[in-house]
Formats: sequence, C-alpha cells, structure tokens
Amino acid sequence: MLNLYDTATQSVKPLALRDPGKVSIYLCGPTVYGPPHLGHGRATLVYDILRRYLTYTGLEVRLASNITDIDDKIINRANDEGRPWQDITTKCENVWFEAMGKLGVQRPTDVPHATEYVEQMVNMIHTLIERDAAYVTDDGVYLSVTAVPDYGLLAHQSLDDMLSGGGDREVFGAGNKKHPADFALWKFTKPGEPSWSSPWGDGRPGWHSECVVMSLELLGEGFDLHCGGADLRFPHHENERAQSVALGKTFANHWMHNGFVVDPEGEKMSKSLGNVMNLLDLLEKYDARAYRMLLLQTHYRSPVRVGQDNIDACVSALAGLDSFAARTSAHADGEANSEVIAKFRAAMNNDLDTATAMALVFDTVRAANAAMDAGDVATVSTLRASVFEILNALGLALSAGDDVDADIVAKGVALDAARAAKDFATADAIRNELQSQGYVVETSKEGTRIRRG
Repeated sequence: MLNLYDTATQSVKPLALRDPGKVSIYLCGPTVYGPPHLGHGRATLVYDILRRYLTYTGLEVRLASNITDIDDKIINRANDEGRPWQDITTKCENVWFEAMGKLGVQRPTDVPHATEYVEQMVNMIHTLIERDAAYVTDDGVYLSVTAVPDYGLLAHQSLDDMLSGGGDREVFGAGNKKHPADFALWKFTKPGEPSWSSPWGDGRPGWHSECVVMSLELLGEGFDLHCGGADLRFPHHENERAQSVALGKTFANHWMHNGFVVDPEGEKMSKSLGNVMNLLDLLEKYDARAYRMLLLQTHYRSPVRVGQDNIDACVSALAGLDSFAARTSAHADGEANSEVIAKFRAAMNNDLDTATAMALVFDTVRAANAAMDAGDVATVSTLRASVFEILNALGLALSAGDDVDADIVAKGVALDAARAAKDFATADAIRNELQSQGYVVETSKEGTRIRRG
C-alpha cells in the first residue's frame, strides 16, 4: 500500500481510495502567460512519476490538471504587448505541452480550461453568498474566511504569517475586504478587460475559485489526492479548500506538495527574485531525461538544487545506464528478480522514496555488470529485466543502442573489454575508428555508450 505524506495532517499515511482500484488526482496546472520554468517542470515530473507508479501497481488513474487561461498576469501581458489575450494563452499552452512531451510527461486524463467553467463558477459563488459565506463589494465578490472555522489548515501557521507569505500575486481589493484574509471569488471588469456576465456585474472569476470548481466537476466530492508545489499550499490550496468547506462539500482526502527548486547557491527559484531558469533552455542544452533523473535522485518533499554540475552528473549517469542497456541487449528475455522488485515497491510505498529506488537501480546494474564479466548469463538476464521494469515504472527510458548496428554495439563491448584489461591502445583504436565513422562514443565507469552523431 502506498503511504504518502499528507500536508493537512502533517503525517505519512496510506493513500485511501474512494473507489477500489481507482485513483482520482487533481494537479494544479500552469497559468499560461509565459514559458515554463524549472519549478513547473519539477511539479509535473513528480506527479508523472507518481501516476506511472500507481498505474504500474495495477490501479486505474484519472489525473485532472487544469489550464488557467484567464488571470491578471495574462491580461497584463496582453495589454503590455497589445495582443489579444487568447493569442497569448493559446501559444503558451502549446509551448507548455511541447516541453512536457520532451520531458516524457504523460498528458493528463482531463485538461480543463478555466474559461470553460465560468458558468459553474458563477453558480458556486451564488451559493456561497446564499450561505452567508461570501459578500459583494464595489470591486467584486469575496469569501469571508471567518465562515470557515478551520481556515489555515494547510498552512499550519498563524493568520498573520499566512498573509505575509501569501505568494507573489497582487493583493486585490484590500480596501473593500471585511477581513484582511478574505479573497476574491469574482472580480468586476475594468475597461478593455475580458469579462463574463454574473448577477453582481460583469467580471471574471478569481484564481482560487477556478480550481475548486474544475476539480469537483471532474472528480466529484471526496476525490483522493490534490497535488501541487509547496508554494501553492497558501494561499491557493487553502482557499480552494475553504470554498469547499463553506459549500458544505467534501474536498480532497489527501494533500501532497513537492519541494522547491533552488539555484546553485541554495536560493529558492522564483520570478520575484529573478533567478528562474527557463525550462526550455534546459531542454535545449541537455538530454531531457537528465532532469527526471535529478528529481528521481531527490526526495520529492526536499528542495532540489539545479546546477550545471549535478545536471552533468545526471547526463553521465544516463550514459552509463544506456551503455548497460546496450551491453546486455542480448540478454533481454529474462524475468525480473522478485527480491529486487520487492525492494523497489517498498521504497516507493514509503512516501515515494525515489532516491532509494534509484540507488537500488545502480546497485542492480553493478551486480549485473559483475555477472556479465563472470559469464553468468542467467543472472544478467534477470537483473537486466529488473532494471528495465523499475525504470519503465518511473518513466525513465533507456537507449539500448537500437539505433546503431549490432556490429557497432559489439565494438563498444570490445572497447570496454580492452579498458578492463588496461589495453588502452586497443581501446583508443576502437574509439578512433568509431568516431571516424561519425559515432559519438561516451565512456564512463559504467561502460561505453555509442550513438549516432
């Protein structure tokens, strides 16, 4: 059984399923006004790994992840550039999914767009007003946090602290609110802004109202898991939850948040600090698998430092794994070792401990390489199958040299044998021959990988 840390209870507990054999997950998706950054990449990769593992264990996963296609930041960029806001959202959404595809992230089961659910948002806000949980002002409609007895459950801090650390979104309507923590459900439109009709006046929904409506519409009450980055705990996720409580509805049963991405100096990456690396730049410069590898080697709740040194280390580790796959490609018909797989499941079921799972992978590769050197074909076959089963479950694809001819793969094996025998002259001769034929030869302590230049 999968045990995950639950932000609401601050404890690791079993992921209880509403419907046997099925998992319902809501992941807060992007606000499409600019290119994705490394924090976006981490969140989507963490939950892609979770989704793949749940599927691997035999569960049917429904993952809904939204597109916020109406927001102040979108409107501001459209006004600054003199472009239609729909032009910005369409192009940025296309860039988003292109980047996610390069990362190997599976497309969500459902991709709701906020603009498709405005009518339902208006109906929800109307209900909140009827229940005396929301009120109308000169500039919009607000939720009254005093109507939610346990407001702040996800933040686990005082209301003053929550307000001072409430994210980088502009404070809206501060002068009209009954309580400083009250937040906008509906914003009346300013001239030239996109708008929808409502009983209180033309306007657009607040950010926090969008996700609560889309998640409940698609997944229903009491869905299993709500996910996102740690920066979304407050105000976004807390304000989603508050609306559901005020409606008298059961919301997510489990809350999961991944840690921050930090720069090489250990500073949290954020737009306000100006140290956000564009994810597209990373994908252009490096093997896209390297970022997944880096995240797999870090627990999802821990901060992850992204620098050239550890990205380069991941590229090197991938080359070693690819070399292993090529070296053992003739032994690809085995069944996985049950003991290795049991250790993998135990690690993953312990709060998605991918770091331990990856350590197990490298231990298994070393054991398989030793068996290969000893001529123990049966052991090579079963350990190779174990490595591939684990990495497939984690979404980390390997190249077994299938894009090069068998005789080229054989030369790579010969190169490794020469290096092992300290016959460096022969090893260099093989390398030079391969390079003269246009192949890239990457050698690490795990072995040689050959690919077309």
